[in-house]
Amino acid sequence: MDTLIIAEKPSVALRIAIALGNGEQKRIATGKTSYYKIEKDDSTLYIAPAVGHLFTIRQVGNKRGYPVLDVEWAPSHEASKSSAFTKQYLNTIQEVAKKCSYFINACDYDIEGTVIGTNIIKEVTKQPVEKLRAYAKRMKYSTTTTKDLVDSYNNMSELDLENYYAGEARHMLDWIWGINLSRALTQALGGAGGGKWLSIGRVQGPTLAILARKEKEIASFKPEPFWRITAIIDGTEFTDTRGDMKDKATAEKAYDESVRNKEKATIKAIAAKEEPRWPYPPFDLTSLQLEASRVFRLDPSLTLAIAQKLYERSYISYPRTSSQKLPYSLGLPSIIKALGENPDYAEISKSLAEANRFKPLEGKKSDEAHPAIFPTGVMPKEMSKQESDIYDLIARRFLSCFAEPASVARVKINATIGAEEFYASGAKVTKRAWLDYYRYASIEEREVADFKEGNVYNAEPVTMQSLETKPPKRYSKASIIAELERKGLGTKATRASIVDTLFKRNYVEGSSIAVTSFGMSVYNSLEKNCPMIVDEKTTKELEDDMEGISERKKSEAEVLEHGKKMLLDALEMFNKNMQQVSNEMRSSFMQASILGKCPRCGDGDLIIRHSKIGKQFVACTNYPKCTNTYPLVQKAKIVTTGNICEYCHTPIVKVIRKGMRPFEMDLDPKCPNRPITFRSKEDSGAADSQEKTAPEEPKAQKKTQTKTPKEKTVKKSVKRTKKAAAKKAPKKSKAKTTSDSDEN
Repeated sequence: MDTLIIAEKPSVALRIAIALGNGEQKRIATGKTSYYKIEKDDSTLYIAPAVGHLFTIRQVGNKRGYPVLDVEWAPSHEASKSSAFTKQYLNTIQEVAKKCSYFINACDYDIEGTVIGTNIIKEVTKQPVEKLRAYAKRMKYSTTTTKDLVDSYNNMSELDLENYYAGEARHMLDWIWGINLSRALTQALGGAGGGKWLSIGRVQGPTLAILARKEKEIASFKPEPFWRITAIIDGTEFTDTRGDMKDKATAEKAYDESVRNKEKATIKAIAAKEEPRWPYPPFDLTSLQLEASRVFRLDPSLTLAIAQKLYERSYISYPRTSSQKLPYSLGLPSIIKALGENPDYAEISKSLAEANRFKPLEGKKSDEAHPAIFPTGVMPKEMSKQESDIYDLIARRFLSCFAEPASVARVKINATIGAEEFYASGAKVTKRAWLDYYRYASIEEREVADFKEGNVYNAEPVTMQSLETKPPKRYSKASIIAELERKGLGTKATRASIVDTLFKRNYVEGSSIAVTSFGMSVYNSLEKNCPMIVDEKTTKELEDDMEGISERKKSEAEVLEHGKKMLLDALEMFNKNMQQVSNEMRSSFMQASILGKCPRCGDGDLIIRHSKIGKQFVACTNYPKCTNTYPLVQKAKIVTTGNICEYCHTPIVKVIRKGMRPFEMDLDPKCPNRPITFRSKEDSGAADSQEKTAPEEPKAQKKTQTKTPKEKTVKKSVKRTKKAAAKKAPKKSKAKTTSDSDEN
């Protein structure tokens, strides 16, 4: 019986082929793709890769408005141009499948991997999902090492269809909520947005709400004064036990008392104790993202991408896990021994083995599908700096879980100065233990003098500090992801991308995440006029429903019906208040688009506009009375700086383009203060100057400056010919297909 094994990615397909073929696999190329063939016993195994989702959700029909409730699975390459590359992988799988009568889903063992593989098997067998268990099995593994892959193949289970139904429901509801709410929001903004696409989704809305509420909390924060009294006794700082005093008169009275008696500071009590400091638990995905952000300042999405690469190369276990557990069945002693072959961890491995320390300290979180993230013991080769950093973080965290707790000697000293009581605390690490293994952790130590009870000292100086309370801190990308996990919103694999979408839509900005004025207007409008969209309770209810499918407590049909009803209720409320939402967002969007005053008419504002074909430019709000316009760099974010050019008197803006260094420029193409590559030329229109190279790219500048007049004339002639041909050519009508990633 010939069998097709479906892997989620090409690199994993190769790992499976090597593991099952014992080095005798045959690679067969088909254009830009390839698959593997293994002769095993009396049958043939074929291993073919996908590249993530080969199928995606799209609407049935071509309806442009909303609501849209009828959806279907379709090949990804048919639904989105950006997924055109997936077609060759699907074609290869379909061709190989013709030779096979049995199939194995060997995609990642999570809901997404189940959906990817099951959709492919459903396609090639032309069978309904409920009948697929007769045609296919499921491989489950947490690492791509040879041992785990062989064990997974030898111990296959039936298809996890409950996970498929839960995953399908999630995909459908996310798409339906995303497309409908986003279309409604975009329609509300209307022409004021200049074709700008707005998005809001089932999880995106509550995430924006969390950030917006924090922003409001910061904006409404009013600092309150307080006073703190400290005294230096024998070089050690003591603090008044009253703590932070909000009443100034009380603080002044305590200060005067302390100053009068500063020469009679008496040590009343000394309490010392030794405390254990236990290791941190092994990483789950969220704690890895938090730690990589703290230690290396890495973006959470980048951390996940790096961890995924390490997993595919067999260096670490599956990273998309919620678990902090390391079961002994993983072969923990063998992994520790294998890590000892790496010079970076040889000493740690030897120490643990000699002490027979093979039982790890674990955390509370668990995941039925996978253990915590751990190094496999396979020796890494040719890693980038970032990959090396993440691998070292994971390896040292893993090894430190087996070590003894550290010891910290703590001492608390109480003193009196007149009628006032003071205290000081000291801490010193007396046994480092796991701290030497996990070098990214540290314990704050504080030295204190060697005091004796009853001794009297001179407290000099005594200080009364005047301080103010500080506003709450904004979320970072890593901390908002942790907050989403705590609230049960989204999944471990999607939270980072949801936060990234908020940045993409210009709802939020900055490493310390601030909600933009436009993002705040979107939140305020929705919260006031359709709170269901930004209410985390709505999302949590649907999350619980989908969890119920996996646990066989609810059917996919009833969850989809419930989700659609909730959406229709939300849209009904939104439509009822559409005009109010529109007015509020238009006003805010216009305000956010103002770059400065128009230098020609003096009383109009210069704002960013968009042409019918989507090109951005600057125009005066006094149009048609004032027809002043300026070109803008295309495919760039334009941000006002608040400064005015001293030569042309136009606003100076910051130009931000993906993958390039931001730079500042004024709006007038003829201004001598402008970067030369964006300056208007006698033989070049302002529109052409938009597309030239930024000033930080010297090669492009040199090419522009050294071009001969003849070359320029020829180039302009070719451009005119192309434009004339384009005008004569009949226009093609295209049905716009918007991917779910753009709308959710």
